[in-house]
Amino acid sequence: MKEYEVYSSLKVPKNSKIIVRLDGRSFHKLSKDLNLDKPYDENFYKVMANVCEDLFKEFSPSFVYTFSDEISLLLDKLPFDGRVEKIDSVIASFAASSFVMHYDVDFKKPPAFDSRIIPISDDDVYKYFKWRQDESWKNCVASYGISFLKSKYSNSEANDKINGLKSSDIHELLYQNGINLNNVETYKKRGIAVYRKNKKVVGLNKKENRQQVSYRSYTYIDWEAPKFNMEFFEKII
Repeated sequence: MKEYEVYSSLKVPKNSKIIVRLDGRSFHKLSKDLNLDKPYDENFYKVMANVCEDLFKEFSPSFVYTFSDEISLLLDKLPFDGRVEKIDSVIASFAASSFVMHYDVDFKKPPAFDSRIIPISDDDVYKYFKWRQDESWKNCVASYGISFLKSKYSNSEANDKINGLKSSDIHELLYQNGINLNNVETYKKRGIAVYRKNKKVVGLNKKENRQQVSYRSYTYIDWEAPKFNMEFFEKII
């Protein structure tokens, strides 16, 4: 029956760089079940950051980025010999397990993530993550916009009023009502990034009886991510 496993041999080409993007399945309903704070739930984002850290330590990506219920991993070392089925299934299931582990509640329904593989060139890495960060900003504007409107109108009226509005229109609406999105926490606007940083370590060289400086890398969760540009990725990847 092994011959029926027609997709099991499908592989990403060797020496390829890929992005694995995870999306929460039915997380809109999950947010209702968990009674998350609107427009942003601080604990939910802490959990998502923890999931990203777990993914970073387990699969050794170069970079991980998350906003809302979405996670993107940049991989230049392919796990599972590049097998597409294994990469998609294991990384998605690992993320779901990590999410449950860090979210210490009784779920009404098991949370899940879907997964897709995106081949990427070095030149397009910045473009991809800028695209996703731009989506993070749009999500921030829309989340604050609908939350504000629902505080004034019924759900259906609020949805009708926001339908068709551009991000700039929503931003101006919020500003006119005393909500300046420039002042909200950075992670809400730009998402959360996980990557390696170096820290300075001063120790004693006993052989030479003198202080010695070295640098060690560690996993860094960046809640104050900058606006992505080429220089940022050239520095960290």
